[in-house]
Amino acid sequence: MLEFPKDFYWGAATSAYQVEGNNTNSDWWQWEKSVGLEEVSGEACRHYQLFKEDFDLARSLSHNAHRLSIEWSRIEPQEGQFCEEELEHYIEVIKALKERRLEPIVTLHHFTTPVWFAQLGGWQSKKGVALFLRYIEKVIIALSRNVRFWVTINEPIVYIYFSYILGQWPPQVMSFPAARQVEKNLISCHIKAYRLIHDIYKRNNLIEPSVSIAHNMQAFVPCSHNLKNILATYLRDRIYNFSLVENLIRHRSLDFIGINYYNRSLVDVEKWRFKNLLMDVCRHGHSKLPKNFLGWDIYPEGLFTLLIKLKKYKLPVFIMENGICTEDDNLRWGFIREHLESLNLAIKKGVRVLGYIYWSLLDNFEWDKGFTPRFGLIEVDYSNFRRTVRDSARRYAEVCKSNKLI
Repeated sequence: MLEFPKDFYWGAATSAYQVEGNNTNSDWWQWEKSVGLEEVSGEACRHYQLFKEDFDLARSLSHNAHRLSIEWSRIEPQEGQFCEEELEHYIEVIKALKERRLEPIVTLHHFTTPVWFAQLGGWQSKKGVALFLRYIEKVIIALSRNVRFWVTINEPIVYIYFSYILGQWPPQVMSFPAARQVEKNLISCHIKAYRLIHDIYKRNNLIEPSVSIAHNMQAFVPCSHNLKNILATYLRDRIYNFSLVENLIRHRSLDFIGINYYNRSLVDVEKWRFKNLLMDVCRHGHSKLPKNFLGWDIYPEGLFTLLIKLKKYKLPVFIMENGICTEDDNLRWGFIREHLESLNLAIKKGVRVLGYIYWSLLDNFEWDKGFTPRFGLIEVDYSNFRRTVRDSARRYAEVCKSNKLI
């Protein structure tokens, strides 16, 4: 039997665009239609209307926390024009969580932006920082009395990689200089947002907030131990996993380290070029690990390794996302169990962990992959939006309720 710390946070996550439906003023809504995605978000899970029922399910599964995001394009559908009705909606959402004794963990940017913001240049524009701060000030003031945990930006490196390096996501720019500019702006956004949030709480004599990002981390492992692969593994670990964290710590802008962890990347470099060192992965089927629906290696020990490396920063860690898309619910429970075992081992080795948030509460719209990848603890029938609690959710609920893994 494995025990977890007292007052540990247990829960699951959603993001607004992936579950709410009909976010018509978002850049993604416009983009997914312009490029002809096979599956578009549409009504998604109708969570915008059904959030109370969904939170009832989370509470019935013994969760005591829930991570969600605010959709900027609802709050500010036109530049400088804020929608009080939508702000009231999110106030109601937060109150619904509190009424069910679910600690809100609120994300301010989860990949999507308003159309008007994208048309002004999005995150490539230096104006973007001020515009983001104006939006979040409205949100913080409205929600601060009922929210302690804030995530300013979800997975900034993932967003940059898919939108500005691979060019798969909007705005589909393939440019390292553009990617670098976006990175600078997002870092500036977080640092200034961190200070703004703390300042608002201080001015209003509120209990000090806890602010971070949700940083995606991967376990980089060399396919074979030749010099190219060893060097590439080291570089990716430093650049992808730790450089952002260290930068934000230097600026004293993290109250905890929020991490998202899913998989292993098997490093196999073909050429001595910087691009190859940073991007090449094994394409020869050498990995024998089980995989999720999207073909990602399932590697629980990677979570332990990363947590041990994070220990030196002397900040608490919060698992903001960890999950699997699969049609095999037994595999889902096995994934959760094995990652909780790795997490528990790291805690025993002295890593201070605040909580574990599974991705995701519901099956949802998985960006350019559509609705086929099923991550949810709760199944969604998209023909009628009926929710069905999976057996893995019930097994996870036993852990949440007892604070123990048996």
